[in-house]
Order: sequence, then structure tokens, then C-alpha cells
Amino acid sequence: MGQYPLQNVLGARARLGEGPIWDSSKSLLYWVDIYNHRVHQFNPATGENSFFDVGDVVGAIATAGADRLIMALRHHLAFLDTQTGVVTPILEIEGNLPDNRFNDGKCDPQGRFWFGSMCSLEKPHASLYRYDQDGSLHVMETGLTISNGLGWSPDQKTFYLADSPQQKIYSYDFNSVTGNISNRRIFVDLTHESFYPDGLTIDSEGHIWSAMWDGWCVIRFNPKGEEILRIKLPVQLPTSCTFGGEDLQTLYITTASVGLSQAEIEKSFYSGDLFALQTDVTGLPNNDF
Repeated sequence: MGQYPLQNVLGARARLGEGPIWDSSKSLLYWVDIYNHRVHQFNPATGENSFFDVGDVVGAIATAGADRLIMALRHHLAFLDTQTGVVTPILEIEGNLPDNRFNDGKCDPQGRFWFGSMCSLEKPHASLYRYDQDGSLHVMETGLTISNGLGWSPDQKTFYLADSPQQKIYSYDFNSVTGNISNRRIFVDLTHESFYPDGLTIDSEGHIWSAMWDGWCVIRFNPKGEEILRIKLPVQLPTSCTFGGEDLQTLYITTASVGLSQAEIEKSFYSGDLFALQTDVTGLPNNDF
């Protein structure tokens, strides 16, 4: 796999590309540029990319039926109509915490939308939430700094969550019926490294692929938390990844350029672009809200 070529499939130059999801029904990749308030729609077959300006910081998205996405904005959940671009607010959360904003999120196999917040590093009061189809909101975890990189094992028994500044990926027991998580433990400890775990995805073999912010790479971990593959990238700030394509064997990787100095950008010229890697493993299908 390390010999497969990495392709730069879109010269997006995003400030903070994130949250890629594959819509198999339309063969499209959706992804966000958080600080530019954009939800992008990329067609790999044509190379065409378009975007919706949603008018606010957008940290995470998930498909929510035909022609609709659910979004975690700065302090709101909202729906986006992908035919008209109309944004429909759902509810406000953490409006009393102006320094917080929502970050990564995705749906579990039962269609519940999970999303987390991030806060200033001095005050670890970010949280992880679950929004159910009946409109109920549940606080799933507290005391986080940057809730990031979440996913579920193929057998739906384990939930994964990264806290980026803590340089750790945690695993939890997951009850697929109730949606509850318990028994948090450290899955991967990266405190000996100079980079941070960002967004992640999980393949059909139960391996975790984590984008490493400030690490120039994506790392694949086995279900024991052992590194088994490191994919080097030509950019400093990989942010997230997901499997797509007709066979779910193409790993799409989002990246960022925010905060880089001119000298760093010269070393990492393609920062903010969208990359793709053809693999010999299959990802898990996207979960719809």
C-alpha cells in the first residue's frame, strides 16, 4: 500500500478543509472549509467542485436524506438543502460559551448525529453531543479540549474519539441500541510525538486511519492501537479522511493552510488541497441521519 501513488485531486487551497463524507447514492464527496463557511461538493468523475456558503463556521456535516445535510455550525445545528442552498436552523447549543465552537462530527450506524465542541486550551470544557432523530439532545462526554476524530468499529461495539491537544485517541464501549458509551480508555497515546490526532475514519477490517495535524501524514492503527502504516503527505496539516469511490477503496484526505507562515507554505505548497489514495482495503459506508 505504501507504493500506491497519492493524487492531488483538487487544488482547493482551503483554509481549514475538514469533515469529508462520501455520498454513495450520488458518488459525491462532501467536505467543509470551516473558516470560509463553506460546504463543498466534489465530483471525482468530473473533477468539478462547487460549494455552498452557509454563513457561519461549519465544523461537521452528515447526509440527512436525499438532497439534505445536517451541519454543526459554530453554536447551532442546521439543515442544508443541497438543491437550493437554504440553511434551516434546528437548535442552538453552547451559546453561553462564546469561545467554543463545534468541530468534528458524524452519524452512528443507527443514524444519530454525534458532534463535539472545542474550547480555549486554558479551560477544558468542550463536550461531545448526540442528536437523535426524535429531536432529543444528549451530552455524551465532558471535559474535552478539542473533540475530534470520532468513529465506530465494524461490529458496533467500540466508539473512538480523539482529543487533539491531549494527543490521545480514546476508545469506549458502545451500546448500539441505547447509543450510550462507557469505559473510556486510551486507545492511542501520541504524547511522545510532535503532532496531533485530528479526524479519522475506520475501514471494514476495524483499522483506524487518523490524520495527523502538524505531522505530514495519515497513520493506520490496528484494533489494538498499534501503528501499522504511515502515509507521508506533502502538506503539514492533514485534517481528516474518509473512504469513497464506487468500491469504497479510495481514501480522501482533507488538509489545511490556516496559521502557516509564508516559509511553511513554501515547504507545504499544496496545503488546503484535497488528496486521494487508492488502497487495497474497503472502508465502511457513510451513515445517514
